[in-house]
Amino acid sequence: MNMIQAINSAMDVMMDRDPTVVVMGEDVGFFGGVFRATAGLQAKHGKNRVFDTPITECGIIGVAVGMGAYGLRPVPEIQFADYIYPALDQLVSEAARLRYRSAGEFIAPMTVRSPFGGGIFGGQTHSQSPEGIFTHCSGIKTVIPSTPYDAKGLLIAAIEDNDPTIFFEPKRIYNGPFDGHYDTPAKSWAGHADAQVPAGYYRIPLGKARIAREGQALTILCYGTMVHVVENVVAAHGVDAEIIDLRSLVPLDIDTIEQSVRKTGRCLIVHEATRTSGFGAELLAQVQERCFYHLEAPIERVTGFDTPYPHSLEWAYFPGPVRIREAINKIMKD
Repeated sequence: MNMIQAINSAMDVMMDRDPTVVVMGEDVGFFGGVFRATAGLQAKHGKNRVFDTPITECGIIGVAVGMGAYGLRPVPEIQFADYIYPALDQLVSEAARLRYRSAGEFIAPMTVRSPFGGGIFGGQTHSQSPEGIFTHCSGIKTVIPSTPYDAKGLLIAAIEDNDPTIFFEPKRIYNGPFDGHYDTPAKSWAGHADAQVPAGYYRIPLGKARIAREGQALTILCYGTMVHVVENVVAAHGVDAEIIDLRSLVPLDIDTIEQSVRKTGRCLIVHEATRTSGFGAELLAQVQERCFYHLEAPIERVTGFDTPYPHSLEWAYFPGPVRIREAINKIMKD
């Protein structure tokens, strides 16, 4: 399966297993979603369980909060992560706080799916990476897969979870892994080991990172599309790096991170979101606090810039192979 098919399969499996799971969002029903991630679900499960909503992100999430409080497990889709901002009040003030302020009487077991990130010439309103906003808000879990296999297992775990989860899907790798070289032919997931996705039920626990590549000289922390870009750079330049795919930002598998950095003594953090207050800043702080006496060089970050995502200069903004290689060279030289 590619990532779209894996995500579709996860929802289909959960709707078969649990009659309280419902899918909702703009164009998710008859049309099957702008990226076709919900294709065929309405025809199989009916219009009462897979239904289109008005174009109102605040309303979509507000209704989902009420559904969760009354025993359903809604899976709302925000068509692009850039449009999630109108729903922030419902997500932060209601969904994230419901369990706490009701002393556990009510919960908000909702999984908000949304394509995020750049690499498809979407410009400033279809390319943003707002994950850092949600990691700041206690009560919300934030999950980002990097492979079809992980996408299905993590989405199932998120749907089963009793807390609200933001499930960001890196749209640049929906159909195949991306090595960061935009001017080379696109690759497919076909034949890729991580595209071997079981048709049935399985889950990947939230809060457990994946070691995408073992190494001894450098730890690289990344997630989503950047996992594949980093893997390509490391392979191309023969760097003995350990690449950790975080999978979920909250909860964070800090134990795996700490063990790796204590072993390698060096750490590079890579993400596509803007630099200031990006999740990389939290990762840097955590590594510095826990591994200071094991570090042999300053921690480096390669990120997007503190600007709107530019359309005409997309590949200057994108943390590509050149900037990652320069950061690796700097760390290894220190």
